[in-house]
Amino acid sequence: MLTRERKALILQVLRQEGRLVAKTFSQRLGLSEDTIRRDLRELAAEGLLQRVHGGALPASAAVADFAKREEASAASKVLLGRAGARLIQPGQIVFIDGGTTNVQLARQLPQDLAITVVTHSPSIAVELVRHPLISVEIIGGRLFKHSIVALGAACAEAIARVSVDSYFMGVTGLHPDTGATTGNAEEAAIKRIISRQAAETIVLATREKIGAASPYGIIPLADIGTLVTDAAPGDELLEPLRAERSVIHA
Repeated sequence: MLTRERKALILQVLRQEGRLVAKTFSQRLGLSEDTIRRDLRELAAEGLLQRVHGGALPASAAVADFAKREEASAASKVLLGRAGARLIQPGQIVFIDGGTTNVQLARQLPQDLAITVVTHSPSIAVELVRHPLISVEIIGGRLFKHSIVALGAACAEAIARVSVDSYFMGVTGLHPDTGATTGNAEEAAIKRIISRQAAETIVLATREKIGAASPYGIIPLADIGTLVTDAAPGDELLEPLRAERSVIHA
């Protein structure tokens, strides 16, 4: 089998099964495990899969720059934003993470909603300027331009002093093997701190993020209280995610 044929088959298995075990796959093809691992390394370098111990998982597509991510699945993100907004009750203190889906959440908040929003995202803060009853607390730090959020020690220290009712966490992947993931280690660490300060962690995720993985783990799926998604109710990708959490279909 030619290299390009093996790689095409690897990607096909990932799409169909959601994971690939290098040892099992090499035995199936009658090839050495080293050959398959080399293929996985090369495909990972192209951003086509996420390598994990013993094999690979589908790579998240949500890794482009902010402007391109805003254009991707735009209609679905509006629906997710509306569904997420309905979860917020008057008087709550809510942490809204950065990301293009959470920008839509901020846009969908009712004008008569009286809450406090804590955020480390300038994009979220700007969206809430015209909401007269929403108090906005901005946490600063070093700007991470990919997600347009603050990071760093000062950011982490400030977040650790805040307790919130709910945290709308941005992710690039949700997979039963790796939990919630993202593409930057420092951003993942900040998200973990925020999640610890929240009574509930909520994730708004387009279908492309379900069953996909990025390099840096944030929290296990068990720590997510509610998932809001545009995936169809009968979508097989959702089955491993239903246990122990509410799944809302936008």
